[in-house]
Amino acid sequence: MPQSLGYAAQSADADLATITFERRDPGPDDVLIDITHCGVCHSDLHQARNDWKNTVYPCVPGHEIIGTVAAVGSAVSKFKPGDTVGVGCLVDSCGTCAHCDEGLEQYCDTGATGTYNGRLPDGSHTFGGYSQRVTVKESFVLRIPDALDRAGAAPLLCAGITTYSPLRHWKVGPGQRVGVVGLGGLGHMAVKLAKAMGADVVLFTTSPGKIEDAKRLGASEVVISKERDQMKAQRHRLDFILDTVAASHDLNPYLDCLKVNGSLVLVGVPEEAHPSPSVGRLLSRRRSIAGSAIGGIAETQEMLDFCAEHGIHSDIEMIAMSEINAAYERMLRSDVKYRFVIDMATLA
Repeated sequence: MPQSLGYAAQSADADLATITFERRDPGPDDVLIDITHCGVCHSDLHQARNDWKNTVYPCVPGHEIIGTVAAVGSAVSKFKPGDTVGVGCLVDSCGTCAHCDEGLEQYCDTGATGTYNGRLPDGSHTFGGYSQRVTVKESFVLRIPDALDRAGAAPLLCAGITTYSPLRHWKVGPGQRVGVVGLGGLGHMAVKLAKAMGADVVLFTTSPGKIEDAKRLGASEVVISKERDQMKAQRHRLDFILDTVAASHDLNPYLDCLKVNGSLVLVGVPEEAHPSPSVGRLLSRRRSIAGSAIGGIAETQEMLDFCAEHGIHSDIEMIAMSEINAAYERMLRSDVKYRFVIDMATLA
């Protein structure tokens, strides 16, 4: 079996540190990938620190993986050694349920397998991209277009698809006014993607210091959400709002901004539940609150191709593997614009 050096959390209160473990040999349908870059998602921190109370240790995080194909199994037809490829949040699903048949592997009835802290059919657990290499089924490997920079493309595999999927599902496009709540790893991608889809983008933030950046990224307006007059000026003006904030907050002011038939879609996962929204606000204009989780493999490939066509990358700060623990602390302070990406050459 191929040996891999990685960085792992051994317990909820331990810093990540080096670990050596085995990757499986490529089977007929597998692709062995040498990892060159891995994005750092807030979910990595939550999982490493067992915030969701389901972590299996040791935990090797990382599900925004870019790399080079090192070897392929005998039945692999879409990839060859030397290709630049990606792996996102999923590495397996049942492949037979109605959702998998529709290309919605993220909603697999029996539960899709996460790239890390997931359980494979043989009972073993998955290790993620904070490592030298990974073996993945061909059907869960993504082609990275030549037009995409490797480092800037890594966060597209989570932050990109998490925001692209709801924008596509709710048919965001020209002539629509779209709100984005929060300007972080997810929010900055939502602004770029909605703008590229032709929408007029309004960014909601609590931080006046983010106004200039939001406009640079594509927002036509920036609303300081703690300013009542600014929120009131947006009443009944928006067709769609994508809420990317991963902390509990009042949804009612955003519902007030929606037109008739408008939708507020949540993609941030707070540790504590949001306060219950006003039913009256939903009824009065037939508004909806919904949620969305990443995307299927076909839609993720569609997103990558869309980003290549429109010149969209994540705004990143490159770090060495040894800086990951400091990066986690900076993420907690929102001290990154807007996504850390690990140069995996620094692991060796």
